[in-house]
Amino acid sequence: MIENKQTIPNEGIQPARKKSKVRWVVIFLMWLAIAINYIDRTVLSAAAPYITEEFHLSAAQMGVIMSGFFWSYALLQIPAGWFADKYGQKKTLGFAVIWWSVATAVTGLATGFKSLLGFRVALGVGEAAAYPSNAGIASKWFPDKERATVSSIFDSGSKFGGAIAMPLIVWLIALVGWKATFVVIGLLGVVWGVIWFIYFKENPEDHKGVNEEELHYIRSGQSRKDGLSSAPAMKWYELLKYRNIWAMCLGFFVINYNSYFFITWLPSYLVEERGMNLIEMGFIASLPLLVAMVVEVIAGWTSDKVAASGKLSLTATRKLFLIIGLLMASCIGFAAFADSAVLAVVLLCIAKSGTTVAASQVWALPSDVAPKNMTSIVAGMQNTVSNMGGVVGPIITGFIVAATGSFVPALLFSAGLIILGIFNYIFLLGKVEPLDA
Repeated sequence: MIENKQTIPNEGIQPARKKSKVRWVVIFLMWLAIAINYIDRTVLSAAAPYITEEFHLSAAQMGVIMSGFFWSYALLQIPAGWFADKYGQKKTLGFAVIWWSVATAVTGLATGFKSLLGFRVALGVGEAAAYPSNAGIASKWFPDKERATVSSIFDSGSKFGGAIAMPLIVWLIALVGWKATFVVIGLLGVVWGVIWFIYFKENPEDHKGVNEEELHYIRSGQSRKDGLSSAPAMKWYELLKYRNIWAMCLGFFVINYNSYFFITWLPSYLVEERGMNLIEMGFIASLPLLVAMVVEVIAGWTSDKVAASGKLSLTATRKLFLIIGLLMASCIGFAAFADSAVLAVVLLCIAKSGTTVAASQVWALPSDVAPKNMTSIVAGMQNTVSNMGGVVGPIITGFIVAATGSFVPALLFSAGLIILGIFNYIFLLGKVEPLDA
């Protein structure tokens, strides 16, 4: 049982003082962890043209290397979620960030295909804990009515990280070379880890900066109040009997298959298919991610307002925003036939924004449906299946491009999966509510 430094005020008592804002510092650190996460995983994509040339790698080989990250990342989602729920998100996320930062730094020592693949797998080991931990932190530190907003904010860090990585890495490579660039980027996460261990506390009750007013606001607004006891409501594998868990997993697989095109093959697409030079690519490739970052936060905030208004049920709200997002994401297929590079980039911006509109709901769903003290593991299960899209996506795209000499069939295949994702959320996802223990 967790011993709390503060008690939850009676829910009938109205706070008289202005509440503290510690939870927003926490969400900033969560956002920053995801941003660093994506900067680290995107370095390889930004440096791919240089690495491919130096080691004489084929498109198929680069596809395997890019997907290698997802082998360990996907397989360790459930163990990472279980560990975070049992031993705490503070330890889990803190050590994970330091691990993957070191893995990033040593990638600069790679000498060819095998070593690149090995370092990429090691990166996935650390990064597996990021999203399950953040989902668990959100369930403890924020009231239910801020759920989609918080989820969209921390997930938007992935778009910022992916976007800033492109021009940043291209500039660093030009300055110090691609090998030293991995070392420099790896140091960011180590600094974050030190700050995290000093500032963050497992529960809002344990943080000296949280006053009673903020604590009342957080805990009185939660249906489950995760973290006040340590016992999970059921065994993790018992979650597999629920239809909504499967719908969440399958839907997110489709979203991630499409989403990871933007951090793996987009640079090569812009150079090879649209004729951009490396400097142009570095900036243009960031546009879909930057636009999507803003759109995601707006979508999360808007969906919370819609749900709170009572005009739509929580289930209807989640489904509405998921379907809107996926319809936007299907524009990736239209981009294949765009006559100009400008139109193609506009359509890709819409497509990427669509995946983030959907993601604002995807990362709220674990807190919506998880039994008590199981949010991280539900998020881990969802992310396990979804990131199989990250495993197969780069490989399938690589082989399609190698076989056809064009990205057009690969983009059309991605759009076809989006249609299946829409049907999944319409028909398989049921009522959004906590699962019975």
